[in-house]
Amino acid sequence: METVVRILVSNDDGVFSPGIKALAQVASEFGQVRVVAPDVEQSAMSHAITVRRPLHYTKTNIDGLEAYRVDGTPADCVALGAFHWDEVDLVLSGINLGYNIGHNIWHSGTVAAAKQAAFLRIPAIAFSAPYSDEPVDYEVMRPYLRQVIETFVAEPDMLLLNVNVPARPRGIVWTRQSVRHYEGYVVAGEDPLGRMHYWFAEEPTEEVEEGTDRWAVEQGLVSLTPIRLDLTDDVLLQRARAETAETPVG
Repeated sequence: METVVRILVSNDDGVFSPGIKALAQVASEFGQVRVVAPDVEQSAMSHAITVRRPLHYTKTNIDGLEAYRVDGTPADCVALGAFHWDEVDLVLSGINLGYNIGHNIWHSGTVAAAKQAAFLRIPAIAFSAPYSDEPVDYEVMRPYLRQVIETFVAEPDMLLLNVNVPARPRGIVWTRQSVRHYEGYVVAGEDPLGRMHYWFAEEPTEEVEEGTDRWAVEQGLVSLTPIRLDLTDDVLLQRARAETAETPVG
């Protein structure tokens, strides 16, 4: 991918999130930008798509950026954005308020928006940053966002990239997805009306693995993790085929 002309920007935090504005502004340096994002927050929606009702695609404005809000999921937004805008060259998703590292990739709406683009054979990057109660300083991140986009478009064989940007980055590193295990548990409580409610929670059972996305952000490094659509475990598949070939049938 040598030339970027049309860039579709989406997210899962909603069309008016400060993160999507910051990302769209950087994207504008690379080509024509159109924002298509959920009208309300759709965090942790994973790759849900809307099939039981129609969707609405409504024009809005984000500080002069062409933008549309959709009453659907992040994946819906990218599918509709690509439908309404022929020949999209690149999709950017984010900047998410909260890291998408390790197993969070599985249920991330931010990553799902990029993944929907990859399903359509459009190269895509998902960007995430740490959650904070204080305003995020996106100006510090801008040089790294530019460098990541430049690096990605120079890789013609790369279709899908997951990126996590620390609040105060000091470098960029290629990583793999963290796969450490977690212990899940349920915290029961009672609301002011006396009704029981429940929170799902978890805590890691293993230390962070060096060279992973989680390790990188803990070191203050921007984590670049190429991910793929094919979830096949090739090692286990080959072993299962070999074992089946050795086992007589009947």
